[in-house]
Amino acid sequence: MAVFKYEGRTAGGEAKKGTLEAPDQNAARQRLREMRIQATSISESKSGLSREIKLPALPSFLKPGVKLRDLVIFSRQFATMIDSGLPLVQCLDIQATQAENPTFREQLKVVKEKVESGSTFAEALKSWPMTFDDLYVNLVAAGEVGGMLDTIMTRLAAYLEKNQKLIRQVKGAMTYPVIVIIVATLVVAILLLKVVPQFEDMFADFGAALPAPTLFVIAVSKWLQANFIYCVIGIVATVWGVGRFYRTQRGKLMIDKLLLQLPVFGELLTKVAVARFTRTLGTMVSSGVPILEALGICGRTAGNKVIENAINKVSASISEGRTIAEPLAESKVFPSMVCQMISVGEATGALDTMLGKIADFYDEEVDTAVEGLTAMIEPMIMAFLGIVIGGLVIAMYMPIFEMAGHIG
Repeated sequence: MAVFKYEGRTAGGEAKKGTLEAPDQNAARQRLREMRIQATSISESKSGLSREIKLPALPSFLKPGVKLRDLVIFSRQFATMIDSGLPLVQCLDIQATQAENPTFREQLKVVKEKVESGSTFAEALKSWPMTFDDLYVNLVAAGEVGGMLDTIMTRLAAYLEKNQKLIRQVKGAMTYPVIVIIVATLVVAILLLKVVPQFEDMFADFGAALPAPTLFVIAVSKWLQANFIYCVIGIVATVWGVGRFYRTQRGKLMIDKLLLQLPVFGELLTKVAVARFTRTLGTMVSSGVPILEALGICGRTAGNKVIENAINKVSASISEGRTIAEPLAESKVFPSMVCQMISVGEATGALDTMLGKIADFYDEEVDTAVEGLTAMIEPMIMAFLGIVIGGLVIAMYMPIFEMAGHIG
């Protein structure tokens, strides 16, 4: 890729000069025309300092991943640029230049080069399936065919923002109890491994019989000291085994089904799945994506094997001439209110609008469920910490209190 110096004027008569990269001079002139600059002179830069310094590429595992936030910002800014009348290649060039994430910047440069070589925007996005999933690519393709790419990108940005909020809420609800349980486990392990043995040595000098709770804690401490390595290996092996099992079709179905049946978390996960499904399907239907293709993408992005199987059954039933609401109700996964509202949307020809209303409703339901879950978990965690850690402390001080009573 050569570097060219250019001088020229914009459509408003403003003088411009600078450098740009292009395979040859004709390509450089084409780039300038796309930037709406009339070139007065253009020449290849021979200076070594003008050329980009190529640093050794980082290994793929050291490169930062593309986050959902990067995709949201890109979609929102891209929609604004397209709506303002900027050419597609220029929009990609600007985005590739100003992207903060270096991995995303490289990906956008490749997308821009593919578009310049004649590929459609949707085809170019397929080069990075881990960043631009089927939903994103199909919506962009629908926008290109329908001539409403700016509208589609705005919808995509709104959808991604809603999805990001949903993920953040669920992570927020799960993070607090997990961290507290891990810290509590570490504290109990330290007490049993380091503190209790010191009390045991002190109690041995007393020569008196110890209370049953104290004997129990000392026995647990001795067992943990003797089997600590085996416990660590067992925990690591269990986590690895569950993860390996979850990657199988049968394991994923069993664990996802179990998660949906949990007393409190199951209800929250169901609401999240309904909100994601209706939001995704509504966005795709309103953008002109065929219903069967939209349902296939919804199934792959459901995040739960039970929900995915239910959506796949819906897709198969529609192929046989049935409505969406009937097989959804038969699956027993989606609430009856959702099925009835979808049925009304199909009957009135306003399915996309009805799906959007359902998604908005369940977004609020997720908010309420997360607040209720947090309010319920906090006292339960405090009670757990009080019983476990407080019980340990009391058990170890009981002999001291008894001895003090005898002395008194």
